[in-house]
Amino acid sequence: MTTLRSKWITAGVLAAVCLASTARAADEMMFASWGGAYQDGIRAAWIKPFSEQTGIDVQEDTNPVIARIKAMVDTHRVEWDVVTAGGASLMQGAQSGLFEKITPAMVDESKVLPQARNDYGVPSEIFSTVIGYSTQAFPQGGPKTFADFFDVKKFPGKRSLPAKPDTVLEAALMADGVAAKDVYKTLSTEAGMTRALNKIRQIKPDVAMWWSSGAQPVQALASGEVVMALGWNGRFQSGIDEGQPIAMSWGQSVAQVGYFMIVKGAPNKAAAVKFLNYIIKPEVQARFSHYVAYGPVTPASIALIDPARTERLPSTPERLANALFLDIGWWADHSLAAGEAYNAMMQE
Repeated sequence: MTTLRSKWITAGVLAAVCLASTARAADEMMFASWGGAYQDGIRAAWIKPFSEQTGIDVQEDTNPVIARIKAMVDTHRVEWDVVTAGGASLMQGAQSGLFEKITPAMVDESKVLPQARNDYGVPSEIFSTVIGYSTQAFPQGGPKTFADFFDVKKFPGKRSLPAKPDTVLEAALMADGVAAKDVYKTLSTEAGMTRALNKIRQIKPDVAMWWSSGAQPVQALASGEVVMALGWNGRFQSGIDEGQPIAMSWGQSVAQVGYFMIVKGAPNKAAAVKFLNYIIKPEVQARFSHYVAYGPVTPASIALIDPARTERLPSTPERLANALFLDIGWWADHSLAAGEAYNAMMQE
């Protein structure tokens, strides 16, 4: 009897340990993002103050790719409460049922830019694809618009473009005279897609690099390998801050939104909801821009940011007036076909 009773006790302890490995206390939350300066900024601006204010211990992880999230949800062993992603991954995950729907009763987004809102993610920051150029190649000022970028006679020299089509197809159509409001209507037609690809083909002999990492166009500009590039404003700003001979043009841009999502079956959904409500308070949004050159999603935050810092950000009213917001719904529906067409064009 003693031996049998001991076995029962041991089994109970093991079961408790196993449960503890997947459960989490109500005052804990697991957050997963992409590391580097971005996650450092989130920690300093949002996570630490949130923990101090609420007593919720936010633990961190990295690399929340959709495949990992799907594996957790499918096996009912979800480790992460809140994850971050761009619009394309948000839509992919939402279509696969990986994220909780965000209702107005859960999160008050009334102060968030309407263009940034989504049913399955809370907007966290705005970044933009802009023109970066070499100040050594163009000491009197470089290209200001997408039409300038595609004009190799007016602005000669090698270029760098992303190896993925999103933002490039949009820039190509606007360079070809399509109004921002008509870009996605045009891209939805076969003739419109061909028009965008043909515009890129016109400068293809001058494209020295199709970049796959945000650091690559900055390095190429700094080394003189290219004289201009389409890339992320935060990356270009980092190069400028390091003293590289780089400048940015804000005459036109493609604005993109970062999102925070609650994973379906999150162990501590209540804490996650509190965190998402916290990060979209205008005064809290303003803090993040002190660490990373991304803009707030709440317009009221702009007045709370040091004017010297505001000059670096993509979401000031003046810059948003010249920006096209990337349509993540369109890309969710057309990414496969657009990607295949773009890849074929690059390989021609």
